[in-house]
Amino acid sequence: MVKAANSRGTAPGTPPRTRILIVGGGYVGMYTALRLQRKLRAGEAEVTVVTPEPYMTYQPFLPEAAAGSISPRHVVVPLRRVLSACRIVIGQAQRIDHAKRTVTVTTLATEDEGAGPLEIAYDELVLAPGSISRTLPIPGLADYAIGFKTVEEAIGLRNHVIEQMDIASSTRDPALRDAALTFVFVGGGYAGVEALAELEDMARYAARYYHNIKPEDMKWVLVEASDRILPEVGPEMGVYTVRELRRRNIDVRLETRLDSCENRVAVLSDGARFPTRTVVWTAGVKPHPVLADSDLPTNERGRLTCTAFLTVEGVEHAFAAGDAAAVPDITAPADATGPRRECAPNAQHAVRQAKVLADNLLASLRGEVLTEYAHKYVGSVASLGLHKGVAHIYGRKIKGYPAWFMHRAYHLSRVPTYNRKMRVLAEWTLSGLFKREIVSLGSLEHPRAEFELAAGGGPKAPPPHPAPNPPQDSQG
Repeated sequence: MVKAANSRGTAPGTPPRTRILIVGGGYVGMYTALRLQRKLRAGEAEVTVVTPEPYMTYQPFLPEAAAGSISPRHVVVPLRRVLSACRIVIGQAQRIDHAKRTVTVTTLATEDEGAGPLEIAYDELVLAPGSISRTLPIPGLADYAIGFKTVEEAIGLRNHVIEQMDIASSTRDPALRDAALTFVFVGGGYAGVEALAELEDMARYAARYYHNIKPEDMKWVLVEASDRILPEVGPEMGVYTVRELRRRNIDVRLETRLDSCENRVAVLSDGARFPTRTVVWTAGVKPHPVLADSDLPTNERGRLTCTAFLTVEGVEHAFAAGDAAAVPDITAPADATGPRRECAPNAQHAVRQAKVLADNLLASLRGEVLTEYAHKYVGSVASLGLHKGVAHIYGRKIKGYPAWFMHRAYHLSRVPTYNRKMRVLAEWTLSGLFKREIVSLGSLEHPRAEFELAAGGGPKAPPPHPAPNPPQDSQG
């Protein structure tokens, strides 16, 4: 085991600096580190951020990146540039031993150096590892489906959709053509609805450049296990969204589950069968698995049990927020008969929790009073493609172009850094003046294929991706 270097006691005559370790570089991790970076006194503490990727992904922009409205590099924020005063460790946290104040991390160099995982010691811990896709033991899901949680998945899905249109345009097999032009999305939350709506919009536009594909040739199917979609915008706007999607010939199937997608055939619980080469899985998330390999308390859903002060309940020197934390919602009406209400695991809460968490961590270091997190949910906005959207803000229901405009304005105001705001705004302006890009760059996923062919060995198949562990939870 390799122990990470730290600065405690390195300068004679100076007190050791407090070691703050942040696990996760998403909303909570980045915003917490950014606020600490700004408010820490000189020499007061050192901040280390452990994150699998060197960037933070602004997930609300993933659908627009998939549709080509925004460049992928403008959906992510480089952590080394933003957190210049922090130490960034690119690696995956594998185990947390809070009793010993250490986190075990595997980095990109772990395998090559052969010295084992890195062990990072800390004095104060901030847990913000986020969540991963909640998959289910559905036959064929691990083999054929794709998620929609990362920028890589979003761009891969865009390339895949355009590639399927190329296949349909060139094949002489009617069955292959139908399967290539059938796109099944599972999950009626934000990710599923926005991804489907944006990609359908993009594919319908791209069809005009194919001599033998018309928009009505494509089948778009949305599968949702509950009786409504987009519950965050309320029942009325959910019904409007279903009506709007169906008006665009999108097959919305409520109270329906995906039973199988083996052999590239999506079998639904209502008996429908769709031969398809595209299954997009957006049916929920679950806490990061590192929480299960820690000595910190979690609830029945695997999230960290937290207080309203964003501290881990019953544990000193540990803070948490975001998707991985079960934070009580003190603004919700008290209910003596049921369990306590928790803050929803979404970006709106995560960004605001990060601010309170950083301030409470500083207050803890300085012996000051901590503040409870209290934020009343003001509403939600969702895009349904270009110039279409729904919103439920402060009790007001908005749809169509005004909702779409509010969606863009809100997220432009929330995307981190002035640099990113201006780049996104510039791209939106240019996309309004010029035509959409309809190019697939799927070959980027295998950059050595052309060289291998030129070298005489022929293109080699990419190494197989390891199959995920069989999930244990049930669909619902």
